[in-house]
Amino acid sequence: MSPHSPKTPSGDRGFTLVEVMVAMVIGMIGIVIMMQVFATAEGQKRATTGTGDAQSTGATALYELQRDIRQGGYGLNSLSLLSCGLVLPSGATLPTLGPAIINPRKADASLLLPAGDANTDTLLIGYGSGAGSSEGDAITNPNGTILAVQTAANFVVGDAVIAAPVSDGTVACALTLTMDRVTAVATPWVTIGSTPAVPGGLLFNIGQAPAIRAYAIRGGNLTVCDYLANDCGNADNVGVATIWRPIDSNIVSLRAQYGHNNTNPITWDQTTPTTACQWVQTSALRIAVVARNSQVDKNQITASAPTWEGSAALPFDLSARANWQNYRYKVFETVVPIRNLPWMAKC
Repeated sequence: MSPHSPKTPSGDRGFTLVEVMVAMVIGMIGIVIMMQVFATAEGQKRATTGTGDAQSTGATALYELQRDIRQGGYGLNSLSLLSCGLVLPSGATLPTLGPAIINPRKADASLLLPAGDANTDTLLIGYGSGAGSSEGDAITNPNGTILAVQTAANFVVGDAVIAAPVSDGTVACALTLTMDRVTAVATPWVTIGSTPAVPGGLLFNIGQAPAIRAYAIRGGNLTVCDYLANDCGNADNVGVATIWRPIDSNIVSLRAQYGHNNTNPITWDQTTPTTACQWVQTSALRIAVVARNSQVDKNQITASAPTWEGSAALPFDLSARANWQNYRYKVFETVVPIRNLPWMAKC
């Protein structure tokens, strides 16, 4: 050894290239494992969060529908009104009046409401807010639009009213009535806007804030349209968010059936009653909505469409939606009594 060469102790040599490379490989393996664990955890988090969103929106959508269906027919549950046509303040005409109508149709059997998303149903729900008798107030002396009624104290200026002749409800109503407003009250006289009445007829008070709402699934959202303010049957209004207003997102299907109590057991179908007496024999609606997880998965995680109690006749069909099998779904269903019909006079 040269006397000028420094002496290096064996403990100060450092790492060799091989040792450094081995350490790097071990570190990279550790990073890969951590990233996989993180990705798995993040995926589970997204799935849980998305499922929670579906749970929330589905429950809200079902509540919205239940609330209106339960009120359906209030103030309109008379043999003289149900199944009649009705001209609304918006200028639109309903071909038939009912508490809750599934896929309402015109006289020529075409759909009244523009169809919603593929393989979904639409609903039309109507009810009043008045405190008068659901059987109407007897018109004792009509004088054009100035009507003498039996109980004028039941009316105030601004009330929505419908004048109609008396009917026993056994045949389909061929009349088209008009929703009007009270402009003056001076007992026993009630003045209405423009619709004359007939002697011996009835004047129905449906209150200051009646509601006629249409529901449909559009673009994967539950939407609602106010028929008293807009013509919900006009196809040009479908894309207008201020008319068909989205109220719940990621609701991809709506199905509904009537429950007819004229058989034992009760019959479930989509046959809309055509007379008031048939409405008396319709006691409930069975409805179901499908909420979708907001997170799309890279894998197909749903093998088949979800099911509900009415699947035998009305299955859910989501196949028209792109990548539908890459989402998770939650079904919300219930039976809603049409509770205002049992109080009607029986046929």
